[in-house]
Formats: sequence, C-alpha cells, structure tokens
Amino acid sequence: VGEAETDVLEEDVFQEEAVSCCLSPLLSESVDFPDTPTCCSPEEMLERRLVVLKGILESEEVYLRELETLLMPMKALWASAGTSQPVLSSRQVQTVFYQVPELRDMHQSFYCGLKARLSAHCQTEHSPGEEKEMSYTGFELMVGDLFLKMVNQIGLYGGFIGNYEEAVEVVRKCTHSVPRFRTLAQSMMSNNGSDKTRTEYTFEALLYKPLDRVTKTTLVLRDLLNTTPVEHRDYTALQEALRLSRSFLSGVNESSQCKREVTLSHGMRRQLMRDGFVVDVCEGERSLRHLFLYTDLLLCTRFKHASRGKQDQYRFCWYLPLAGLKLRWVADQERSPDTHLRLHTIRTKMYLLRQQLRQHTKGSRVMALAARSRKKMEQIELMLITHSPVYRLELHSPSGKSHTLLLPSLYELEEWREAIHKLTTDNIETVPPDLLTLTSACVKLRMTQQPPLHSTNAVEDEESLCGTLSVAIHSAFGLQQPACVYVCVEVDGYEFYDKQAQTHSSVHSLNPHWDQELSFQVDGAQDLRVLCVGQSDGQDDTVLGKASVKLDSKTLNKRWRRQTLHLGQVELTLSLKYCPHPLEPPSSTAQQQPVFHVPIETVAQQEGVLVPHVVRCCVEEVERRGMDEVGIYRISGTTSDISMLKTAFNSNLREAVTRLRSAEVNAVSGVLKLYFRELPEPLIPTKLFQSLARTLDIQDINSRLASMLSLLHSCPDSNRHTFLFLLHHLQRVSEKQAVNKMSLMNLATVFGPSLLRPPVAGLGHDSPTMDISQEVVVQV
Repeated sequence: VGEAETDVLEEDVFQEEAVSCCLSPLLSESVDFPDTPTCCSPEEMLERRLVVLKGILESEEVYLRELETLLMPMKALWASAGTSQPVLSSRQVQTVFYQVPELRDMHQSFYCGLKARLSAHCQTEHSPGEEKEMSYTGFELMVGDLFLKMVNQIGLYGGFIGNYEEAVEVVRKCTHSVPRFRTLAQSMMSNNGSDKTRTEYTFEALLYKPLDRVTKTTLVLRDLLNTTPVEHRDYTALQEALRLSRSFLSGVNESSQCKREVTLSHGMRRQLMRDGFVVDVCEGERSLRHLFLYTDLLLCTRFKHASRGKQDQYRFCWYLPLAGLKLRWVADQERSPDTHLRLHTIRTKMYLLRQQLRQHTKGSRVMALAARSRKKMEQIELMLITHSPVYRLELHSPSGKSHTLLLPSLYELEEWREAIHKLTTDNIETVPPDLLTLTSACVKLRMTQQPPLHSTNAVEDEESLCGTLSVAIHSAFGLQQPACVYVCVEVDGYEFYDKQAQTHSSVHSLNPHWDQELSFQVDGAQDLRVLCVGQSDGQDDTVLGKASVKLDSKTLNKRWRRQTLHLGQVELTLSLKYCPHPLEPPSSTAQQQPVFHVPIETVAQQEGVLVPHVVRCCVEEVERRGMDEVGIYRISGTTSDISMLKTAFNSNLREAVTRLRSAEVNAVSGVLKLYFRELPEPLIPTKLFQSLARTLDIQDINSRLASMLSLLHSCPDSNRHTFLFLLHHLQRVSEKQAVNKMSLMNLATVFGPSLLRPPVAGLGHDSPTMDISQEVVVQV
C-alpha cells in the first residue's frame, strides 16, 4: 500500500520539452527589478563557498543512491550466473559492473568525510553563547585534502570509461534477448532521500551516470576554487585537484577520440569539429540553439536540461550536408525603434541587477537574494543573446533547403564560416546520418556546455576593464588589391552597452587610412577583437583578416598606446587608451515613450512586458514599505511629488525607479492610482460594462462568478494580466487591514471607478448606467 502511494518519476529519454520562460520578453516575472540589494564581498565569497560545498554534498548523495541502485541486482546476477539457467553469464556480469563497486566505495568515503566536516562547521558556527564572524569560520573549514584524495583515485574512472561501450552493448543485447533481464533493466527504482518519491531508471541510464559524473568533476572543482580566497589554506590543494582532474579528462578525450567518429563511405571518419550556441531564425521567430559541426554535416539541436535522476538531452531540429553548401553573411539592417527600446529596457534591468550585486550588504538572507538576482541576470543575458544578434549567416543547400543563423559577433560568425567553408571545399561524400543516434550522442560529444553568459562567472577578474575604452583606427597595409575597407571592433564583457562599432568605409585604396576613434563603455571586458572587411560593388562584404587582443588593465591607461596588429596578411595600426571609472546606466538611442495617458496595450508592447513597469514598480514599492501604513491608498501624497514621479516615468524609467525608492510611500500609491485613472480606456474595457452589469443579476453565486471571470478572460492580454496582478496586490493589502485600515471594500471604493467606468451616455449606450465597479472588484 505504501508503495502504491509513492510518486514515481520515470526516466524518459524523449519527454516533451517544457517551454522555457526565460527567452520570452513578455514574461516579465523573469526579469523584474530586484527589490533587495546584494553584495560580492569577501565575506559573501566564503558564504558562497559554503553553498557550493553543500550543493556538492547533496549531489554526491544523489549520485551514491544511483550507484547503489545500479549495484542492487549485482549479487543476484552473480548467484544466477552459477546456475543452469543464468540471467547473465559470469563474464557478462563482470563486464556490466566493472569498476562500479570501487567507484561507489571511493565516493562513499569522500561523501562521509565531507559531510562530517560540514556538520562540524555548522555546529561551530551556530554554537550557543558564541557568535563568530563568517570570515573566520569560513577560513576554518578545510576540505581541500578530501578533494585531492578523491581526484588521486580518479583513475578508476579510466577503467570504467574504457569498458563502458562494451557494458552498454551487453545491456542492450540482453535486454532484447533475455526476458528476465529485460524486466530488470527497464525498471530500476531508487528512493529520493527523505521524501517519499522514487525515481525509475533504465539500466543503461544508470550506467551513464559515472560517465556524466566524471565530466562534471572539473566544473565542480572550478566553481569551488572560484569561491575560495587565494589566502585560504585550501586554495593550493584545490588548485592541484583541478589540475589533476583536467589532466585526466584531457587524457580521456585523446584516448577516446574515436568515439566522436563514424566511418564515411570513402574512408574518412565523421568527427565533431566545432559546436556552440547560435540563434536560429524560422518564420521570423528567434530561438537559441546548439549547433554541431561534423566532418560532413551541420546538426542543429535544442537542449533540454536534465531533472533529477535524468540525463541531459538534445532534440533534433534540422541538419544540412556540407557537400555543396553555400554560405553568405550579411549584417541586419538598422534596428527598429521598438527593438532599440526593448534592448535598452533589458540592458537597464541587467545593469541594475549588476550594481546591486556589487553592493556590500550583510545579513542572513544575502545568499538567497544573491542567488535569485544572479538567476535573473542569467535569464536577461539569455534574452540578449536571443534578441540582440545582428549578423546573419545564411546556409543554402543544393537540395533547396536553407537556414538562417544569427550571431552577436562578426568575429564568431567568421570563425563558423571559416570552419564550414574549409570542410565544404573538400567535396565530402555524405553518408545519411542516423539522426536519432547522432542527436542523442550530442551530450557526450559536446565541447561547449552552456551559452556564453558573462553573469555565470563566479568571481570577478580584477584585471578586467570597467570604464571607457577608446580605440583609434589609423591605417592598414598589405592588401592584395585596392578595395574599400572598414574595420569592425568588438569587446566582450557585460552587454549593458553596444559591444560592436565600425569605422567608415575607406576610399578605394591599397593602403586605407581612417584615423577614426571608436569609444566603448565596458564592464568586465578582457578581450578586444578586430576585423578588416572589404567591400566591392555588387558583391558581399569579405572579411580580409581578424585578430584578438588581450586587454590588460595594468598596461592600459589614459595615454594612447600605439600598436600594429597582424590580421592575416593585413597589418592594421591602431591605438588604445583606457579610463577606469564607475559606469553610468545604459542610455537609449531611442527616446523613451510616455506611459501616462497611453493605452495600456501600447505601453506593454513598448516595454516588451505584460504588466507595465509603472504598475509593477509602484506595487513592489508599496509592498516593500507601505503595507502597514494607515490608509495607504486612501490618503494621497503631495501633488508635487506625484507629478514629479509621473514625469520621471514618462521620460526615464531608471530615474523613476531611483526616485521611487526615496519618495513618500503615499506619493507612490498616488502615482499608481493616477496611472489607472488617466488611462484613455479603463483596465476593464467599457464594452464589457453592460455584460458585467447583467452578470451581477445572476442569483446563483457560482454561476455569477463563472460568468464574470469568463468576461474578464475576454480582455486583452495586457489588461487581464495587469488586472490580476493588481487584485493580488490589493488582496495582500487587505490582509493587513487590522493595521492599515484598508479593507477589501475600502480598496474597491478607491480603485473601482478607475478600473471600470460606465459608458458615456449618447455614445451608442442608451440604457441607463450605474456604478458597478465596486461590486465587480469585490466579487472578483
């Protein structure tokens, strides 16, 4: 009976992919302005280290349960192997479980040691009658020797990896041919710790777990090292553990390179040459995709993150054979004002999050708040990666199929173009691929683990640039023939500001001159990339050469530094100077459109959200410091303060948010009321007024509410989402009516007439009207 009530999570290799919310600019919940500042201080670094260690411990616990589940049938299979009717032969049992018990013992020892030290640390930190600083207790916690001991035994994985393919082959063969083993292999249950849920695995999925685990060892050690201060006694041991781990994986990659290859019909082998994230354009829609370049084809996939007890997965999108593939790149036309405004809004939110993460704040909730803000930054960066690219790489196959990829960097686009072009010139004979097998193998073959998010860097590099970087482009030499040439310059770092700029096109010459200065506002910049691009009448632009320069804050200063770069055969002379300073918020080249007296649908579309920023910001500010204010929505703020905030929201959202923080809370609530009062069309459209009035006459309460909600559901998306957002807020306000004296009826009296207005007599509405707004708000 107990097992029947237990939840079971099935290991399905091809589940339907959940829709990711982080790539849609309309899901404003994922990119809100945070309401609490966070920090990046030395004390927080140690707190983050503790969080990383606890995450490692939890991950080890899950991994050990998976190994135990894998080993569970081993004893019975060995016993069966000695009978007249074995499930597996002795050799097969040995092959399937090779090195697994040793791996289990190694990780069990590591897990017990780490758990003991973390438990002792937490008890010391919270000992009664004694309060210790986090920096002190953080420096006391020593775990480097545990990681070094485990990595010194990592060679056990070498034997497992070498045996892996043979073990999988045995499992697959026996699953098909031995019914008793099939029953076992297709349903292996593992308890999920303290909760009652259980995870159902296949035997093959469990066999893959050690392979997946060892590839993540380097990433785990890197994260831990990045959150360990250099002066910490663990630092040297962790550095050595990371070095050993990387060395082991490098050796494994070299020895197992054949696993990346498939024999083609003319004797060559299919090998993964390059992979990375690009934006795929289909019918005007942009989607972030993982692109794999093989010796003979391009494979486009979408990645699905693994949930507990499951493997990462890739889904097939499309593929193109390289034979005869034609490439063409172009820069998109000038962005529309709406696109400029959307990108500016996203960049501003990202900038505010970045500034708050830099602030020095102490408190017990710092870690949770910091993690939430970093998650939001990652989501915003994903939005920028998806919506900001302007360089198009068009792919045209002889079969007539075409695809368009977008990349944020001309330098990256040229790397892809060169790699593809080099393979297409060999006129490769293509073997039709097994797309299911090829796509499934992407998890093992990939060289790029995640999109290039700058916000995922655990620790800031002190040598990265923050301020103004100026690049003066002087002249170029070495062109093979006269051409009109321009120079494209790109920087990395946070994308609060434009990261690309280019010179004007030179006159037709062998030795073009520009003497043009390009200026960048940079944050976290470490690399400068320069490309020379030639232009010819009637032909596509051609990259003549490219180079990358490492930016060093120690050698760059406010004086120009002249240097010559070798871009292939082209020599380019330029000068650099750098002025470090705190950065201003990103500015928009498009003037911000007003939000007051503007239809809510227009405002939502301009801002790329479902709930206008003015509504969300005011509500969050009231909930931050006005919930206990008596008459928070009944007593209005001063007219001058409300007018000042209204002007700010109409002209500069960043300034409005700043002023909102220091304004009287009654002025904030007054701005919110004024916004709804000045909407040209009320939040609930006037055309629904009469229908809602008739709905109120329905006697059965359930039928009345169902009818009312059905009418509200017919409202435009932005109206409906804003109305529900506001009602949830008002409900939270009314829950504190004992303090703030704002009952639900009082709130309905204040907001009702603004949210729902009776139609104006003489405008096609002959029937008598009444004010039903209060009743509608209360009942909804």
